[in-house]
Amino acid sequence: MQIFHHIASLRDALKTERLAGKRIGFVPTMGNLHAAHIELVKQAQQTNDIVVCSIFVNGLQFGLNEDWDKYPRTFEADCQRLRDAGCDFLFHPDDREMYPNGMDTQTRVICPTMTDVLCGASRPGHFEGVTTVVTKLFNIVQPDEAVFGVKDFQQLAVIRRMVEDLCMPVQITAGTIHREADGLAMSSRNGFITPEERPRANQLNKSLNWVAGQIRDGRRDFELLESEARAQIEAAGFRVDYLTVSDSRTLNPAAVDDTEITILGAMYTSGARLIDNVSVEL
Repeated sequence: MQIFHHIASLRDALKTERLAGKRIGFVPTMGNLHAAHIELVKQAQQTNDIVVCSIFVNGLQFGLNEDWDKYPRTFEADCQRLRDAGCDFLFHPDDREMYPNGMDTQTRVICPTMTDVLCGASRPGHFEGVTTVVTKLFNIVQPDEAVFGVKDFQQLAVIRRMVEDLCMPVQITAGTIHREADGLAMSSRNGFITPEERPRANQLNKSLNWVAGQIRDGRRDFELLESEARAQIEAAGFRVDYLTVSDSRTLNPAAVDDTEITILGAMYTSGARLIDNVSVEL
């Protein structure tokens, strides 16, 4: 695996591969890699000749009082995981390389839809940071395909809309959610869950699946279902950020005649904010 810290050298290497007719896949990450990240790399390998992974903890998408400073940096372990998975190129820039004029004056990419609800409501400016850095990474790597985990369902929807609106020639592919044995979605933030909380930390997934089962059984009182599911999570000792039954395409509140529904939720443990989602097709 070749490691690049600078945009120019990565572009030169990828230009050679592109001129040779190679199809390039891309998996952007913030590092602290786990098995779910590696599955995204493997998924990209199935449809591409060259796979590029990036590791960059993007300060632009972290808000005040968020965990940018605490976010785990495990570069050496990440490199070994990627080598073992057969990743071809790793792009690992620093802040100066990505934001040469500083973050305060950085040109921003704004998606005006789907970004002020759910995670966007509790993390103002988060998606502006995501769309900006992903646009920069797409411009740097110029991939044919980019693979994102569907655990961040809202992020995936926003990026798809951004790519469509800006006519970017990048295929956006969703990778499945990878879970621990008890259903907890794999996440870099799971390391902040305390041992005492861990046996109950799958409650978000349990409640989302309970709502999905109720909908499949014919219930359409979505607001009541949301309220009952929130109560389940609170009874397990956690604080709910949001739990919403949404139209899968627009992320608007689901209507009774919708056929593609996603139940999205976020909850707080004492040290982590966990997100998850479950989709239902009727």
